[in-house]
Amino acid sequence: MTDARTALVTGAARGIGAATARRLARDGHRVAVLDLREEDAETTAAAIRADGGDALAVGADVGDEDAVAQAVAHVARTLGPPTVLVNNAGILRDNLLFKMSTADFDDVLRVHLRGAFLVSRAVQAHQVEARWGRVVNLSSTSALGNRGQANYAAAKAGMQGFTKTLAIELGPFGVTVNAVAPGFVETEMTRAVAERVGVPFEDLLAAEAKAVPVRRVGQPDDIAAAVSFFASEEAGFVSGQVLYVAGGPRG
Repeated sequence: MTDARTALVTGAARGIGAATARRLARDGHRVAVLDLREEDAETTAAAIRADGGDALAVGADVGDEDAVAQAVAHVARTLGPPTVLVNNAGILRDNLLFKMSTADFDDVLRVHLRGAFLVSRAVQAHQVEARWGRVVNLSSTSALGNRGQANYAAAKAGMQGFTKTLAIELGPFGVTVNAVAPGFVETEMTRAVAERVGVPFEDLLAAEAKAVPVRRVGQPDDIAAAVSFFASEEAGFVSGQVLYVAGGPRG
């Protein structure tokens, strides 16, 4: 990369978001590490700085319009205008439809979809001004349907439609928009799933691996590598795409 750019990664305190922030820093970007609590984001930012990178921890609720506007403005002032955006922030509130509360449905869509909308809208102003940008949205294989995840599946399917629409709208300004749809990835979030259903995490990992053609579950770095490509200069003719990173064919 000839010129360092500023990347903003949401939900970057841990898991896929943290791995993505570290990968983009290794790629030469200045990285804004955004999560709900700044102290959590600081763990990832500090690790990046310890490796010689340039990182800023930012605390903000991606579903809060004012908080997002303030966060993006803070990033622009401190690191430079963000032209790479990774919408990764997300939560789980799994349950079967008849047990799922309205709040659990709304909360998941608020973080995933409303959050991606608000952050993308704030960042696109900087991308359009620069006549260059990359947006990478995190979808999931759950977008294809998954028992107990009516809220999450709807949100992740929505991310794909959101991606394709932004690709059409922002393409004329030199901005590409793509989505990465992970399969089962070993993270704290999936560990919490095992705890919720009362299954030892190691047993869940083994069972999931058997269902994957490459016979292993994903790691956060697997997803970060795909994001890195979409965020690169070389991916300038790739837009509106959904890449399933799931160890086998999906979709």
